[in-house]
Amino acid sequence: MHPIEQLRKWSNGEWLMETNPDAPVAELTTDSRNTEQPTHTLFVALKTHLRNGHDFVSDAWQKGVRNFLVCQPVDVAALPGSNIILVKETLAALQQIATAHRKQYHVPVVGITGSNGKTIVKEWLSALLSEDRQVIKSPGSYNSQTGVPLSVWKMEERHQIAVFEAGISQPGEMEKLERIIQPDLGIFTNIGEAHSEGFLNTRQKINEKLVLFRHAKQLIYCRDHAPLHECIVQFMNMVRRPDGDDGLQLITWSRKQAANLQITHTEVTGGHTTITGLYEGTERTITIPLADEVSAENAITVWCALLVLGVPQDHITARMATLQPVSMRMEMRQGINDCTIINDTYNSDLTSLQMALNYLGQQKQHGMHTVIMSDIMQPSRRDMDLYDEVAGLISRRNIQRFIGIGPALYKNKAAFRKNRKVRSIFFKSTEHFLKNFHLLTFDKEAILLKGARAFTFEKIGMLLEQKVHQTVMTIDLQALRSNLDAYRSLLAPGVKTMAMVKAFAYGSGSYETASVLQYAGIDYMAVAYTDEGVTLRRAGIRTPIMVMSPDLSSFDRMVAWKLEPELYSFRALEAFVAIARTLQVKDYPVHIKLDTGMHRLGFGAADMPRLAAALRVLPELRIASIFSHLAASDNAAEDEFTHQQATAFHQMSQQLMAVLPYKPIRHLSNSAGISRLQSLQFDMVRLGLGLYGIDGNPAMQAHLQPVSTLHTSIAQIREVPPGDSIGYGHQTIATSHMRIATICIGYADGYPRSMGHGKAHVLIKGKPAPTTGIICMDMCMVDITGIEGVAEGDEAIVFGPQLPVTELARWAGTIPYEIMTGISQRVKRVYANGG
Repeated sequence: MHPIEQLRKWSNGEWLMETNPDAPVAELTTDSRNTEQPTHTLFVALKTHLRNGHDFVSDAWQKGVRNFLVCQPVDVAALPGSNIILVKETLAALQQIATAHRKQYHVPVVGITGSNGKTIVKEWLSALLSEDRQVIKSPGSYNSQTGVPLSVWKMEERHQIAVFEAGISQPGEMEKLERIIQPDLGIFTNIGEAHSEGFLNTRQKINEKLVLFRHAKQLIYCRDHAPLHECIVQFMNMVRRPDGDDGLQLITWSRKQAANLQITHTEVTGGHTTITGLYEGTERTITIPLADEVSAENAITVWCALLVLGVPQDHITARMATLQPVSMRMEMRQGINDCTIINDTYNSDLTSLQMALNYLGQQKQHGMHTVIMSDIMQPSRRDMDLYDEVAGLISRRNIQRFIGIGPALYKNKAAFRKNRKVRSIFFKSTEHFLKNFHLLTFDKEAILLKGARAFTFEKIGMLLEQKVHQTVMTIDLQALRSNLDAYRSLLAPGVKTMAMVKAFAYGSGSYETASVLQYAGIDYMAVAYTDEGVTLRRAGIRTPIMVMSPDLSSFDRMVAWKLEPELYSFRALEAFVAIARTLQVKDYPVHIKLDTGMHRLGFGAADMPRLAAALRVLPELRIASIFSHLAASDNAAEDEFTHQQATAFHQMSQQLMAVLPYKPIRHLSNSAGISRLQSLQFDMVRLGLGLYGIDGNPAMQAHLQPVSTLHTSIAQIREVPPGDSIGYGHQTIATSHMRIATICIGYADGYPRSMGHGKAHVLIKGKPAPTTGIICMDMCMVDITGIEGVAEGDEAIVFGPQLPVTELARWAGTIPYEIMTGISQRVKRVYANGG
């Protein structure tokens, strides 16, 4: 905690408004929606190509924040009692503040970078060190120009070691992060193709990342990556220091050549990997409860770091045996009795708890919120102080029930019972909770599971999660946000965004998708039918919603739920005006649909005089927007027709706007149009399939991330001799010995029946397994002949990042829309939220 005057000096700022220069600042935030201690928070108004943080200064003030860092004038009269620092550039100032804060502490700092594995190595290293040290680490994937300073700011006197990760997307960025982190020990995980867009080649990317270690004392890496090793050796020679300092000491591990940690043997048995190596002339062994090669490589890197940091080998061996896969994101699942389960059971620290509580707070579909939490493993901090702080976090939120599990929480339950608005229940252990589970009621509520790994909260998750179909579609909500930002980056200043969440949000789940989009600040949403809009309103979605295909008999319900109809004909217009007059409604927002050449719905050019005359004298209506549909914006060969549509839209909309005393929003462009035809943006654009990671423009597709992964499991494996048939109809005959797997997906789940007889494949163990026989209603068979190591219960990927849904659409002779919207609602949706 520092006085605001100290932060002003560190940022080289000047007072725009000074009320109390001694006001203590404990928290930095760039998000006006998330602040734990508003009176002790500094709101940093960042300006990016997507949004201007100064637009949210008043929102932060309304929430109690009184300290602000800005880089443009603000209305100080509207912010009474505030301290406002004016700087040239707020991101640079934030980084300067974090740099100065870092210099206050002299504990070992580990800096981690690389192409892949940064977050996993950081999480594993922090977890294994935290058993006897007070560790501060980057929360989630806070490795950016903004995330790093926010992470470093959380360093306190009580911390004994810090572990921070750093990621960059273009040259010049790491120099800024190095000044903030100032690592003593560096870790370079590996090098690959991830995030290569901003670099000329792999060597440039390696050299830029190495800047993080220019003042470090030691650097750990695997010397088996030849380009990485060569660049590091050159870098070491460049950073040799005068005055007897030997410069950077390289600590290597290798399977192939001499190294500080020489791996001599690796054996995978029954889901475990045993790794043997030589370090300082002594043979040492670890066993991890994971069997994949990537986990083994990350574990060796962590092993090397623990040795360098002086952790005894016997402690390392014991701790490595407890490693678990790192969930890189919180997962949201369907629970029993219409509950929503937010599973965040790997991380257990105050920072990750705050992030999880913020996410719980976004679940407006439930009025009841419950937190189930274990003891927090933070040595060298008094339990009384720790759980007083946790109780404060809980009390400041809309949480109705807190369930604490563990001896420390049980002992400190009095801290939680001070707040009588929150019902608190405590159990001494997970087993104690499980024995009493039948006495607890969970019904129509959002439940956050937040437990340290020692408490095996996966057992609780098994009881709370709804038992449904083995086929699951995972929705990556972080990818959804990333795709939204990718399109927003193409928009002219002031252009709004409307997101299409019709048809169960293209199969992704209407409420869950809408909630993320609302939090991201989308301007409008669109659904097809009134019932879809009512469902969103009932779940707490407040963003304006346009109904694109309203049933004329449902206009009264639309008004009751504040839904805005698309009016596309005089019949619809007259019907809505009649309802508005009956309900005595004035200035109700509606959307006028124009037909500019698609000839599906809409007023035509010949209708404009009559429509303009009607709109001039209808006080019941306020025209929120005028819009039309592009028929072929994804096809360059049809650009002439597309521009004809745009010209018609401009002319027709101008006739309507001429009779209105205000300016409605105009929108024409869809996802494909945004990326290909940027001159057609008008006032707003509509994002549909592009949000979900699909764009027909290859240049745009390269910037999108797949949102949905459909995966199922193998129910049974059997051997089929030559001459035997497979599936219905006795049509597929084995011509040679075959090994087939029956997987739990069929046409009732949305897997097209036309995909049978080898026309499609799934991925098992990363390899294609072609369909064989006819697709059944609930199952289908795939050929796994030649794929080694396949067992019953293994996963099969139907579509996802490695097998795009566009490929399935091509096999089925259809479009991705049909595949995605056709996935049955009996298929379980799991929502993953990035950190």
